[in-house]
Amino acid sequence: MKKLFLILLISLTACTFQTKHRGYVFPPDLDATVANIKTTTQLTNEIGSPQVKTIYGDTVWIYYGADENYRGPLPLKYDNQTVLLAWVDGNRVTDIKILYDDDLPDIIISEDETEIPAAIELNALQELFNNVGRFSPAGLGQ
Repeated sequence: MKKLFLILLISLTACTFQTKHRGYVFPPDLDATVANIKTTTQLTNEIGSPQVKTIYGDTVWIYYGADENYRGPLPLKYDNQTVLLAWVDGNRVTDIKILYDDDLPDIIISEDETEIPAAIELNALQELFNNVGRFSPAGLGQ
């Protein structure tokens, strides 16, 4: 039993422990950095271009950064999540809000597929015959 435990312990320690950063790498003093930002030029100079700009309602620039942790056979885990929201009116930044791990809700991603409006559903046979004639023979360069 002790040998089995020792083998199991050694195999678990051989698993990969890796952290990758996803999104923005925010400065360590993010609160102090954004405290004096009043224009979009200052915001892009200090933080960079936003990942997303909203198109409905108020114009909000969204920045996101997180650490993605791989711990061998254990499930993927995200920590040090930070979201910076900047409300923009023309060239002025009217408000900035920073959300950290505790402020963000736990979101469980569904395994289901999202329906695409006006999508055409084809079975395997229809897909096969739909592609007939679409590709040119190799070497013709067309």
